[in-house]
Amino acid sequence: MSAPVRVGLIGAGPWARTMHARMLAAGPETELAAVWARRPEAAAEVAAPYGVPAAGSFEELLDTCEAVDFAVPPAVQAELAPRAAKAGKALLLEKPLGPDLAAARAVADAVAEHGVVSQLVLTKRYHPATRTFLARAAGFEVTGARSCYLHGAFLGGEMATAWRLEHGALLDLGPHLLDLLDAAVGPIATVRATGDPRRWVELTCEHENGVVSQASLSGSVRLPRARNRIELIGPGGELVYNAEDLDHEECWPVLRREFAAAVRSGRPTELDARRGLRIQQLLEQAAAR
Repeated sequence: MSAPVRVGLIGAGPWARTMHARMLAAGPETELAAVWARRPEAAAEVAAPYGVPAAGSFEELLDTCEAVDFAVPPAVQAELAPRAAKAGKALLLEKPLGPDLAAARAVADAVAEHGVVSQLVLTKRYHPATRTFLARAAGFEVTGARSCYLHGAFLGGEMATAWRLEHGALLDLGPHLLDLLDAAVGPIATVRATGDPRRWVELTCEHENGVVSQASLSGSVRLPRARNRIELIGPGGELVYNAEDLDHEECWPVLRREFAAAVRSGRPTELDARRGLRIQQLLEQAAAR
């Protein structure tokens, strides 16, 4: 077996604490090397359960690891990821790559320039049910498609973070549906948005194969539980992907294993920074309409 990939974690918010740190420390493919955040006391709190140090600076974190995992707002990721790539570190990146297209392109360009491995944490892509859906979609004739990702996390609680409240559902939830529609229906040629991303936004996508799909996004509606579905409809009936009952605990071992394998082989998966840039281009197009 290869030695575990030593990964430094940047960020100390709720997602860093409840997912990223726990996933990396669980191994055996990865090892949590250290945690750094701009609030030292928060970094120490995340690091303590795993007996790893809280780095005193970003540079100190880079010295402890061979890969960097980002669990920070998009603007912070876009600022720091190119510096980590320049230092030769593999990157585990959150979506979206950045707060806008220029920032995302800077991340993707740094990955390409320095030849480092990158991978996106598009959570549901690592679940077996999602992969089964995409495999079935490849042979399904689609006339039209509709989808939604709706929840109330922006109304309060740990996930109602400043960047989510500022940018709304388009940047936070949009990457998930745009990625899956692009993969399941066919490459998206154009996308336009109507509505307010802080309340409810509707996306209409025109795919290169002529299919039209729609996506409803909101983080500001009170529902018993999150609603996340994709429906492909065609002459042969319908193919439905329902993510509401997915156990996300099944995603983390797959994500960890595939990231470690990519780092050791030097060959990224399809969910790399280039994919992140592709999604950001669609987000930018939607925001401009």
